[in-house]
Amino acid sequence: MSAQSLNIIPRPEHGISRSLISPNALKVLNRLNQAGFRACLVGGGVRDLLLGREPKDFDVATDATPEQIRQQFRNCRLIGRRFRLAHVLFGREVIEVATFRAASDPDEDDETQVNDAGRLLRDNVYGSIEEDAWRRDFTVNALYYDISDFSIRDYVGGMEDLEAGRLRIIGDPEARFREDPVRMLRAVRFAAKLGFTLDPELQALIPRLAPLLHDIAPARLYEEVLKLFHGGVALNTFEMLRHYHLFEPLFPLTEAVLAEEENHFPHTLISHALANTDARVAEGKPVTPAFMFAALLWEPMRREMPDLDQPDMSEIQAIQIGGARVVTQQARHVSIPKRFSLPMREIWSLQPRFQRRQGRRALQLLEHPRFRAAYDFLLLRCAAGEVEQELCDWWTEIQTQAPEARAERVTAGRPRKRRRPRRRKPRSEHG
Repeated sequence: MSAQSLNIIPRPEHGISRSLISPNALKVLNRLNQAGFRACLVGGGVRDLLLGREPKDFDVATDATPEQIRQQFRNCRLIGRRFRLAHVLFGREVIEVATFRAASDPDEDDETQVNDAGRLLRDNVYGSIEEDAWRRDFTVNALYYDISDFSIRDYVGGMEDLEAGRLRIIGDPEARFREDPVRMLRAVRFAAKLGFTLDPELQALIPRLAPLLHDIAPARLYEEVLKLFHGGVALNTFEMLRHYHLFEPLFPLTEAVLAEEENHFPHTLISHALANTDARVAEGKPVTPAFMFAALLWEPMRREMPDLDQPDMSEIQAIQIGGARVVTQQARHVSIPKRFSLPMREIWSLQPRFQRRQGRRALQLLEHPRFRAAYDFLLLRCAAGEVEQELCDWWTEIQTQAPEARAERVTAGRPRKRRRPRRRKPRSEHG
């Protein structure tokens, strides 16, 4: 633990007001405090309040053990194996309460286990508030709002980094990244979200340690990918991930495509998709992992498609085969649950059907349950120069028309089938 002096910022000198804190979080803080325990708001909630942002959630840290926390709240459940946490439930809002934890020597404590690469496998040792601060990841996430006197307590220089717009890890950066390589993804996510710069030591270290992500379970990386690309700054995050060589361990097939140009032009569909995602998040519209993964894996899927010159091989069949291959390979790095991989593959499979604008099949496509997502994907392909603007305009306009007008439009210009002349039976000799 480094010798960092405690910095206490009294209530008049910081901008956090209790009116900005969730009433339920205040209930938890006050009840623990009244029961004789130390209770502080900590983490991203404190950071965001100091930056004038609206926190996504409010986390509490205390010297009460999980069992003591549960005794104080009937609406409490304990979770976690690596580190026990208490969730205090208020309807849909969950206030997470963690006991202060400490660093420990893995040779002396059975509760902590580290593998040969230095990765932390288990950490369930309780400690003081100061020890807890030094166990957190980034300095700006280790600020404590103390309910007993409404002050901010800073043990690691977080206030200075917050004011400088700098993201700095607590402790030895290489050791902390080896403990948990996902911290590298968190570093990029916070830097992109907050508009902060990475500490120079992190900028040099992350590209070298990025391959450590290959050892992380694909299911865990799926959760991290959602946080990276559904946080409202997906495009900036994507560019930072590639800059620091963190994108390749997550999507190696996609990185291989992006490293090349097609007809001397870079691939831009992903950038258009992520910009679209950011716009939807900003407008409060829903976003779906299926659409995001469809964009991220579209080019690799096209590379895995079998040759269309094969006999009896339609484009839709080729897309289905290529999609199955890509999903199998991608699952080794970032897993995609079937509830998202199946609609993703449907979005792909519907793309060739947009070329058919006459007849019943065009009307059937408009009624397909996945039409809207597939249409939005068609627009991305148009923006990336893959399909003609005229095709997108046609499908955009037909959606605004009444059913009768639609039916008339898809039959207009359709060649009429020539009726075959009936063959006359030859007369028999006895006719």
